[in-house]
Amino acid sequence: MRASIILALASCALIVAPAGAAVASSAAASAAETPPDFEAAVSDPGRDEADVELDESRKPAELLAFMGLESSDTALDIFAGGGYYSEIMGRVVGPEGSVVAVNPPQFTTSDQSREKWAALSARQPNVTMVPAQLPDYKPAANSIDFAMLHLIYHDFYWESEQYKFEKMDPAVVLSNLYKGMKPGGVVAVIDHVGLPGDTRTVVEKTHRIDPATVRSDFLAAGFVLDGESDMFANPDDDLEKNVFDPAVRGKTSRFVMRFRKPE
Repeated sequence: MRASIILALASCALIVAPAGAAVASSAAASAAETPPDFEAAVSDPGRDEADVELDESRKPAELLAFMGLESSDTALDIFAGGGYYSEIMGRVVGPEGSVVAVNPPQFTTSDQSREKWAALSARQPNVTMVPAQLPDYKPAANSIDFAMLHLIYHDFYWESEQYKFEKMDPAVVLSNLYKGMKPGGVVAVIDHVGLPGDTRTVVEKTHRIDPATVRSDFLAAGFVLDGESDMFANPDDDLEKNVFDPAVRGKTSRFVMRFRKPE
């Protein structure tokens, strides 16, 4: 949809613009017509070996194709962790695009974290990691084309004294995100399927969340549900087990939702 708008504008520019501008517009239209090569972004050499080992279970190329990440997008990776998706998205959006990876500061201070992010930034200079508590991060209004929330939305309902992760109001985080998304912008949400019940209790016990809660939260924030996929469905998953339990780790049933800010 976003590419179609660019193409329409580019076509208009060709009619009224001088010759030089027409060439530039034609180049922009050509770039918009070329779909991203997701497989190349994933298979490009240089990625951290531990990240590459996760590719089979995470299906990043298939997922990003479904979500509709585009070349030249301004993207946001919320609670990016070690930057698994930040790096891949940086490759997809290319030099004309950018990725902001947001991480709570307390998760960025270890030597391991610093080293990993330094290496990632060197490989992918269009990716910037910003330390910020999630309720405090406010992207500029109408500035984000694509936002990724990978296996972290349940953490909006989590709190931990040990990890200095304070209780937050998911509605506040989603309100900030909604304001920051461009009209038509996409929010990708992937998380571990949890049982119905008190959300904070379910999250504390299992680090899972009921998909109905996520759907309700995003709709209340003003987003529309634009698509769903069962690519990570696992009917054998025991939803009572914590996702870090060795019996289910890496094999949990995960829901996939694509939300969009209305045009």
